[in-house]
Amino acid sequence: MKGNRFATILFSSLVCSTLIGCSQNEEENTASEKLSVVTSFYPMYEFAQQVAGDRADVSLMVSAGEDAHHYEPSAQDVAAVNEAEVFVYSSEEMEHWVSSLLNTVENDDLVIARTADGVDFVDTSGSGHAHNHDQHGDEEKQEAAGTINIQGVADHYHTGNMIELTAELDAEVDYDHWHWYTRENADDEWVTVPNQGGPEFNYEASGESFEVRAVLFDENHNEYAESDSVEIVIDDHDHGHGQEEEEEHDEEHGQHHEHGSDGAIEIVGLADHYHTGDVVTLVAQLEEEVDYDHWHWYTRMSEDDEWEAVSGQGTDHFEYKTTGESFEVRAVLFDDDHNTYAESEPVSVIIDDHESHDPHIWLDPVLAQEQVNVIRDALIEADPDGQAIYEENAEAFNKELQALHEDFQAALEDAESRVFVVQHQAFGYLAQRYQLEQVAIGGLSTEVEPSPSRIAEIGKLVEEHNVPVIYYQQGANSAIAETVATETGTETAVLYDLEVLSEELQAEDLGYVDAMRQNLEALQLSIQ
Repeated sequence: MKGNRFATILFSSLVCSTLIGCSQNEEENTASEKLSVVTSFYPMYEFAQQVAGDRADVSLMVSAGEDAHHYEPSAQDVAAVNEAEVFVYSSEEMEHWVSSLLNTVENDDLVIARTADGVDFVDTSGSGHAHNHDQHGDEEKQEAAGTINIQGVADHYHTGNMIELTAELDAEVDYDHWHWYTRENADDEWVTVPNQGGPEFNYEASGESFEVRAVLFDENHNEYAESDSVEIVIDDHDHGHGQEEEEEHDEEHGQHHEHGSDGAIEIVGLADHYHTGDVVTLVAQLEEEVDYDHWHWYTRMSEDDEWEAVSGQGTDHFEYKTTGESFEVRAVLFDDDHNTYAESEPVSVIIDDHESHDPHIWLDPVLAQEQVNVIRDALIEADPDGQAIYEENAEAFNKELQALHEDFQAALEDAESRVFVVQHQAFGYLAQRYQLEQVAIGGLSTEVEPSPSRIAEIGKLVEEHNVPVIYYQQGANSAIAETVATETGTETAVLYDLEVLSEELQAEDLGYVDAMRQNLEALQLSIQ
């Protein structure tokens, strides 16, 4: 009996062990059968999680504290994408590194979800208005084109001549917010001319003919009137202006550098790259102390071009609003006898617009729904058996996003004050969606600090419109916003651009919708 009992126990143990082993294997197989999804940065991560639910393992590449724009994928990232079934990102305009990553990946079965597909990007090159005048449309102009006449145009000019024009309005108004724009031909975009904020236009001819026009804005920063464009003809008649004048200047000023030498001047303040509309602010630093203060700055488009003197740059500070093309710049210091004392080595100013598009589309709750739909379709393509789940999850999350959109609409639609000032130009889509005016202290680039003149201009706008708050992005250096706030007697507040999820939000288990609702509360400090 004892033997039979022992055999029964042994048999039962073997059966249990087998069943337990089978159960563990089934769990492991279930886990391994989950869809593998790699996402680029935070909004894509949350959107993918919301759609996938428990049916996928969703991972994130760019974590808190890292820059989604300039992220450099690691070998582990490449390996993860190689093994993934779906890769989700927003756009090359946002994640500049995606193209090189995908060129490295060897995964023919990878489903790639570019969630910006079908979205019309906001073009930030345009006329250079950081406060998005264009969104108001022509219906808000109070006067028709041609009510401003430009006076003082000569038959032609030579390189180096001063072009002095005056914009005269046919009617008497109290507005004095002027912008002047130039372009080389009708195929080019109009570009704002820096430091031309009144009805007078003073500009040194630099060798190329161009068109110019003037625009007057009302107290709400809507276009009140604009001129027809006029042509500025530069015709040097082979008289040797431009570079020859510079060469004569160099010869007269001692090209052989009796005092100094090449490289005695160092140019500081150069960013890794700039976007069109950014103001390049550089400083020329001499290695020794001298009493000379006669500076010239020169630019050229490439080594094959001639150096051209930049008008209005007569100090050791260089301030220039970019117009879309990369260029080289150098600084030269002259002594009291107008001989060249020292000069810098050329430095390259890189303009990298990534097609001049604002990439922050996820900050518009309506466009975010379109991104969710792109992710849904990608997951279905990779995992057709999960179609019903993905469609149900996407629909549920989009209802949350639609409710968020409707809350923004209800809270902001009747506000009289519609201007908000931000440190970083990240909220263009949100401004466009709810008919607000975003005034950006800086451009799209987080690396480029605004010039002193730009900060002064923003200060004037803040005072004119009684703006109570200067916003800065969560996680960003708030020094610039605090400087403007101090000078204008305003407060500072945080807006989430959600390029990463902050530690504070993570600690409270808050996500995209929660952060956007906090953005709405913060915006209502200005939009009233």
